[in-house]
Amino acid sequence: MSADWVTIGDGTLTAAVNPLGAELSSLTDAAGGEWMTDADPAYWSGRSPLLFPIVGALNGGCYQLGGESYALPQHGFARRRRFEQVERAADAVRFRLTDDDETRAVYPFAFALDADYRIADGALTIACTVTNRGAAPMPASFGYHPAFAWPLPGEADKSGHAIRFDLPETSALARLEGGLIAGSDRPSPLAGDRRTLALNDALFEADALIWTGLASRAVTYAVPGGASLRVAFPDVDKLGIWTKQGARFMCIEPWWGLADPAGFAGEFSDKPGVMTLQPDEARTFAMVLMPMAKSSQNG
Repeated sequence: MSADWVTIGDGTLTAAVNPLGAELSSLTDAAGGEWMTDADPAYWSGRSPLLFPIVGALNGGCYQLGGESYALPQHGFARRRRFEQVERAADAVRFRLTDDDETRAVYPFAFALDADYRIADGALTIACTVTNRGAAPMPASFGYHPAFAWPLPGEADKSGHAIRFDLPETSALARLEGGLIAGSDRPSPLAGDRRTLALNDALFEADALIWTGLASRAVTYAVPGGASLRVAFPDVDKLGIWTKQGARFMCIEPWWGLADPAGFAGEFSDKPGVMTLQPDEARTFAMVLMPMAKSSQNG
């Protein structure tokens, strides 16, 4: 664990947050089980980046705004910026990122992004608030990108893991081609109950699984009779699930936003999945993580 990471806990869960990106970097239970990825750089060095002011990739790496073109990397710049710690308690911490000359050069808006982490009752709640501090309407997207351990703590290997949606999901999935949303849909990989996704590497040969009109507001990542992790996201209806071939992590990503559609060349504010905040308006997006270790499941 890095010396920079800020640790909070309540005796049942302990979370460590890296001020660089305000990134959740570790989540351990009372028995020491680690629920987050080990960030093996051979596969992916991220742990749980915050995605702002875009989610996904831009067509040509740029977006259009008022006749000007601005370049942004995939998923935006927040994950590469150091946040300021503005509040701290034993079981909670809040970080804040605000605009500066460097951000305004690529995203010409006055903003604040607050990331609030709190542990209570066996759950970690993350609430991120985007605020428009400027005088003009501000288009933006936001997303979470947590990478959880695969296998889950206490499980011997990656077999037998599944993600179960709270409600049946009947819609097709978005298809990615070259990181952009393609014109055709992707067939659903869910089982006949339309709720269960049995996990294996082959699911991700064509990149992430992306639901754009989700009925559920929570999923459970689990091994039947073993460890489980409930991920709730009450404020969004888009979800990405992703890993890399051979990796030992599983990303479950609630999003308010999407990659550009292939060929998109319109105004940033017209991009699918972009919200527009009026001056002084704020939007909060929450994600709640509720882990249950294998021993707890077995009573």
